This record gives sequence, C-alpha cells and structure tokens, in this order.
Amino acid sequence: MSEQGRPGIGKARTAEFIGSWRAALRIARREARRARGRTALVLSMIILPVLALTFVAVSVDMSRLTADERLDRQLAAADAELRSVSRASPITQSGNGDHWNVTVENDDETTEVPRPRSTQEIAALLPEGSHVLPVVRWLPITTWDDDQDRMHELSASVVDLTDPLGRGLAHIHAGRAPVGADEIAVNPAARRKLGVALGDQVNASNGRKSWTVVGVIEAPDQLSPAAILHPAGVPAGAMEIDSVFLVDLPGPLTTELFRHLNDHGVVVTTRTPAPPTEYDAAWRGGIGAREEVSLGVLIGGLGLLEVVLLVGPAFAVGVRRRRRELALVAVAGGDAAHLRRVVLADGVVLGTVGALIGIALGIGLAVAGRPLMEEFVFQHRFGGYRFWPTALVVIGLVAVLAGVLAALTPAWMAARQDVVAGLANRRTPPVHSRRWLVVGLLLAAGGAAVAALGAVVSSDSVTLAGLLVGELGLVFATPTLVGLVSRAGRFLPLVPRMALRDASRNRSSAAPAISAVMAAVAGSVAVGLLLVSEQARDEERFRPSLPDRSVLVSVEGAPGEHAPPTLAEITEPAREHLKARNIAPLMSTDCLLESDCLVTATLPPERACPWRSDQTLSEAEQLRARADTRCQGRPDDYFGLTFRVVVDDGSALPILTGAGPDQVAAATAVLRAGGAVLTDPRYVVDGRVELQVLRHLDEDRQEKVRTLEVPGHALHHDLDSKWLLLSQAAADRLGLVTRHTGWAIDSDSVADQEQQIRFNTAIRSLGPLGVQISDSHYRGGTLGGLLLLAGVSAVVTVGATASATGLAAAEGRADLSTLAAVGASPGVRRLLSLCQAGVIAVLGSALGIVAGLGAAMIILLSTNQRYVDTWPIEPPYPVIVPWITLGVLIAVPLVAMVGAALFTRSRLPVERRMD
Repeated sequence: MSEQGRPGIGKARTAEFIGSWRAALRIARREARRARGRTALVLSMIILPVLALTFVAVSVDMSRLTADERLDRQLAAADAELRSVSRASPITQSGNGDHWNVTVENDDETTEVPRPRSTQEIAALLPEGSHVLPVVRWLPITTWDDDQDRMHELSASVVDLTDPLGRGLAHIHAGRAPVGADEIAVNPAARRKLGVALGDQVNASNGRKSWTVVGVIEAPDQLSPAAILHPAGVPAGAMEIDSVFLVDLPGPLTTELFRHLNDHGVVVTTRTPAPPTEYDAAWRGGIGAREEVSLGVLIGGLGLLEVVLLVGPAFAVGVRRRRRELALVAVAGGDAAHLRRVVLADGVVLGTVGALIGIALGIGLAVAGRPLMEEFVFQHRFGGYRFWPTALVVIGLVAVLAGVLAALTPAWMAARQDVVAGLANRRTPPVHSRRWLVVGLLLAAGGAAVAALGAVVSSDSVTLAGLLVGELGLVFATPTLVGLVSRAGRFLPLVPRMALRDASRNRSSAAPAISAVMAAVAGSVAVGLLLVSEQARDEERFRPSLPDRSVLVSVEGAPGEHAPPTLAEITEPAREHLKARNIAPLMSTDCLLESDCLVTATLPPERACPWRSDQTLSEAEQLRARADTRCQGRPDDYFGLTFRVVVDDGSALPILTGAGPDQVAAATAVLRAGGAVLTDPRYVVDGRVELQVLRHLDEDRQEKVRTLEVPGHALHHDLDSKWLLLSQAAADRLGLVTRHTGWAIDSDSVADQEQQIRFNTAIRSLGPLGVQISDSHYRGGTLGGLLLLAGVSAVVTVGATASATGLAAAEGRADLSTLAAVGASPGVRRLLSLCQAGVIAVLGSALGIVAGLGAAMIILLSTNQRYVDTWPIEPPYPVIVPWITLGVLIAVPLVAMVGAALFTRSRLPVERRMD
C-alpha cells in the first residue's frame, strides 16, 4: 500500500472508533432509561461516595485559610505580631513566623526557658512612636457552676478589645467588651455550656474570683467554649501561655528592624514578606507530605475497589438480561470490541451521571452545612467560599473510572458469549479457569509479605499497599471459592441447594457482592483487633498516680499564702461523700535559705543505667542495654527520679503508697528512727540512703547544697508517683521547713464522678483546694471505635446482600415460575431469598473475618519483631480478638437474611419460560 493511502486508513479507523463509541453511548443511555430500577441502584452506589468525598473536599478547602485570611485574623489592624522566644540568643525564623530556631554558640549550650518580656521591654526594641498591645491567646481557667455543682474548663483570651489594635480580633454578638477586672465576655459555645446570660456571674473554681458577663463575643479561630478577659481580670496565679504583642509602627517594617528583633530573640509575623533566611531554605516537609499523599491514594484505592465490587453485580445482571440484544449487535457485524464498548458505555454513562449528581449534591450540602461544620467539627470560622476544583475533577474521574471498572468484567464476558445461544436468549454455561485462584493466592501471599514489611519498617503506606494487594488477591480467588462451596449443595434441601446453584452459575454477580462484604468485614476486623491490642498494651504500660481509694486534698497558691482546712473541717465531707476510713496530714518541705531548691536522694552510680534513651545507640549497644538489669524499667527511671517529698511519721504512708501492713510497720520503724522511706529500692544500700538538697542555677544545672546519710527503707509499688517520705528529724537535719499543706484520705471505695462532684462542692467553701483522686483504672476506651467499625461493615454487608439478592430475584423469575407450576408453596420464594442472602452475607463475612484476623496478626507479629532487639524496652502488642466487633458482624448476616425474607413478596409468578 502506498504512503498516501495510510493516512486515509488512519482517519477511517479513527472515525470508526468514534462512531462505535457514539453508538455505544446512545445504547447505554437508552438502556439506562429502560432499566430504571437497575440504573437507580447503580447511581445510588456511585452518588453516595461521590457526595461524601465532595462534601469533605469542599469543607476542607473552605476551612483552610489563605495567607491573607490568616494574617487578617491574627493581626487585625496591627502592622506585626511579635513573640519573644529567647532573651540571650538570636533566632532564625521562617518567612511567615510559624517556625523558628534559637541560635546557640556551641552544641553543649542549652536553650533557656525565657522569662516573659513585658510590654515596656518590647516597646524598647521598637522605633519611637510605636504602639504595643499585649495579647494572651490561650489561658486555661476553671469555673464553678453552682446550679449544676460542677466545674467547667474554659480557654480564655486576655486582650483589651477597646484598644484600636484589638478591635478586629473578635466579633461582638451582644453586649460589649470587658473593660475591668471583674468583667468577662463569653462566646456562644461557652454561653450554652455555662448557661449564662448578660449580667450573670461566672465564678472561678477556687472561689477567689468572679466576673460579670458583659458581652457575647466570638473570636473566629476559637468556636469551642471560650472566654475573653481584660488584662486586669486575669486570676491570680494563672499561667499565661502563648503571650504575643500586636504592634503599630510609625513607619514600615524595614529589613534592619526585622534583623534587630530576631537578634534579640523575637519572632516577627507581618503581612509584608519577611527577608529570606537560612531557615526558609532548611524548612521542608517533603517526607511527611509524600507519606500523607501515599496514604490518601491507597485509601482512595480501597474505597474505589469497594465501589466497583458493589456496582459490579448490577452490570453483570444487566449483561445477562441483554443477551439477545448483544447477540443482534454481533449478527449485524459487531465484533468483540464493539460488544465490549456497548457494555463499557454503561459504566461511562452511569459513572458520569453519578459523578455530576454527587458533586452537585456534595457542594450544596457543604455550603448548607458550613455553619455546623465550623462550630462542631473544625471549631473555627471558614474563609471564603471555595470548592477545590482540582479535587472535584479527580473525584469525578474516579467515579467514572469506578463505573468503567465495574463494567469491565461483564464487558469481557459479553464479548465471549455464544451468538446462537444469545439469539435464543439462552444462558451460556460459564467457563471458569483455575488460574484466577492461583493468581489470587499469589497476590494474597505477596500482599501479606508487603504488609509485614511495612510493619517492620514502620511505614503505614507500605502496610496499606500490602493490604490492598492482598484484598485484590482474595477478590480474584472468590469466584473459585464460590464454586467449591456450591458443591456442598448436594447435601442440602431443595431451596438452599437452589441458592448455592444460583450463586455458582451467576458468579459474575455473586462473587463481587461476596467480595464487597469480605473487604468491609476484613477491614473492620483488622482495625478492631489493632485497636483492642493497642489498648491492652497501653493498659499494661499505664501506672496510676495514687493507690486505689486514695484522695489527696492540698491547698493551692503560693507557699504559706493559704492555710489548709482543719481536721474537723475536712472530716465531715470526707466521711459523708467519700466514706473515708482514715485521714492523715500532708506535710511538705521548703528550703530555709534557698528560694528554689530540690530535695531528692542520691542514686549510686553503679546502680544507674550507663546508657541514655535520648541518645542514638548502635545495635550492639542496644543489645547490651537490654541485657543489663539496670536498664529494664521505664526510660525516666534509668538515671534517677524526681520525687514527691513529704514529711511523715507513718500515718500518711499507706495512703500515699498503698503498702501492706508488714511494709508499713517496717517503714514506720525507719521513720521513727530518723530515716527516710523511698518507693525505689535502687537508692537504698545496706539499709542506708543518701539525701541531698540541690539548688537550681538554671533549667539544666543544679548545685548541691548539702547531703545527709540516714537509715533507709524501700517500698515496692507500681505507681507513677515516686515518693520520698522524710522523718521530721531528717528534715530538720537537712535544714528544711515543714508546712502543713493538706490531707491524705483513705476512702472505703473508689470515688465515682458523682461522689467527686459532691465532695468538691462540700469543700469549696473551705478555701482554694486542689483534689487529686485515684486513677487506678486505665480509661482509654475503644468501644466507640469498635462499634463504628462494626456499623460500617454492617451497612456494607446489608447493602451488598440486599442489592445482590434483589438482582438474583429479578433474574430468577423463570425458576420461580417453574416452582409455582409444580405446586411450590408461596413461602418458598421468601425462603429462597433468605438462602440467597445467606450465601452472600455468610460467605462474605466468614471470609472477611478470617482475612481480617490474619492481616492484623501479620501486622502485630511483624511490629513486635521490630521491638525484639531495640532499647528502651517496649512491651509487645498482644493479640486480642475484638469480640464486640465479631459479635456484631456475626449477627449482621442473620439480620440481612431476615430482612431479605421479610421484604420479598411471597406470591410466586406464573410465566412462560423462554429457555
């Protein structure tokens, strides 16, 4: 053929390709209108995930503030925000002021915790004529509700909103801004939580401060319960956190002023781009970002697979019901490619329509639900109305891809059907190859190996990739497993045998439904087992701060500022509300001459672990550390402890330590002999312990003031608090001053929340008191997560079972007609639907439970292997079956079966069979 003829042939093929797709799309559009029930089923399965993803994408995009929006909220009318992070060292910062480093002269120098700068000190660093407004963005306060007899924790901001620089920081809904020490403004969430209105009183929990509500004011970045205080209204002794300064400059912020502030340890945030620094070049977050993208892609792949498996049966049934139509296309000259395009066009049309409808509904729902998402999910006001076009395009393309992939296997089957059988509308016996079982098993084994590798190298994306590959392998193997299970039908009665036969004959529709159930159940079981195992590990590592049934009541405030309640005052509420059995005084110590000192014991060097957990150790050093008996505890126990020091004669000892009678008797004898009792046996050598008083020079340096060797006794317990109990004689010899600071209470039982509230209410009038209750039980809960996982699996199981059962019922009308003709009772149809639902739900759930348990065990065992040779020693993850999740998942197939039977009409149709 000449060169001139080849372009003509290419154009003809292109025109043929476009024409065949145009015809296929027209056929798909007509078929969608004709089979409205099947179309609605497919569209619902595509629209729901598209709607959810669009809702999330649009909400997230609106919640992410642009740089200008963030600075408008942060600076309001100010030129810049200043944050003092160092007094003695210069800093380098990122351009936007979000990150910084304090420059140190050498590696041995430590970064100090700076004393907060005053407004005058900040103003001294600025040009003449600058105006400075101090702002505390987060100050924890605790209020007391007299009506409910309970405490409320609030986050407060401290700022003078009447200052010109502060007026744009918040929006006033009602009332006015606080202007005095006894005034407070609350946001709408705090007003609902506290149940207050304008003019009501808000009392501090310690009873020493009260405010009058003068306004309802909302800061756009704080929609959770919060309050705004005037600087004069800050409670005494409150810890100010995140103090910044808004400044109004007489001129522009020059590069010289920026460098001057950085040299004095001040971070600058301004609307104008900051001068570039070395920190900008060093700050990168590429690895974490890539890991997040990988996880997002893999999770999206799992969701796409689930949608494909749920939609696939509808396309498979549609192909079987259109056998004659497809055969006519073949007779008219259509080849296998044309037949595949006709079926794939169904996926394109329905995927496109579902994407458009889902995106439109998702955008509308995100806009309508914006106020609720702002207040209850993100807890800050959104920026402008943005709809993340890139994400919406990706979501739409994924929806179309899901439709095409769901139609791919039915299209391949349509191209292989027998034309003569199709013209006669007869069923073509399916040809099943065992190679798919081999491929599936290989993929499952490979996925398990990849998941194990991900657990060993601590990569969530690799682990999830392995699980995705393993799930694909099980999907490929499911049709063969269905065929094997159907062989058991010969031993069953008529109706179950028919259900198994239909599942085997219609594997193209039954296998995807079973795989969808399996995937959802496997994910729920695997995550549930991991959650339960992690909780069990956390419980093993948890140490309570006090013994069971112990309560400590101590006075708050500066030393000597307030006196504790008397024994008579504390005894009545303690016995009434805590069922107190014993009450002992708490005596603390202060240094006589040093203002900032520490009383502790000396850990003998030969008993201290020679390695540090905050240093990088070689594999050989980690193995030696694991074998060293001095390095077997927690990392904070290796090098010495910070003790809680009290002076006691043995009366408070059993309440503080939970020691038994024999230990209490021995410890009390040591105290009466002028000694000391510790809760760590490493400090006691030959019945003696060395005590020392240290004076703090700075954060990391201490100076030894005096030492004293006294008789010592060690108690063994598993509490988080480490106690050093001194005798009065030892305290006197160390030059310590003893003060009565509270009471130790031994209650009859563990105080519940109601008892704690009543006790706090009863002692509130006795002064500013702090109450520490025994937390002897680990309170980390996974019940909600387990039920949520089981609920998601239940929805998928019921949905997949219902759709597959309905499609099977619609396709099996001829068999039902035969049953009616031979005299079958009306209940047979319901029983058949029940059995068909049981095949899908039971088989899918069983495979999912086995796959989920196997995947989770592989991950846990591989993770535990990672800790075998590492130090510090970490407890392994136990393998614990999530019985709550399994119980729900075992009950779900029964619910699906009963539902299928109840929603099936018992009347059997009488029709003429055509095959």
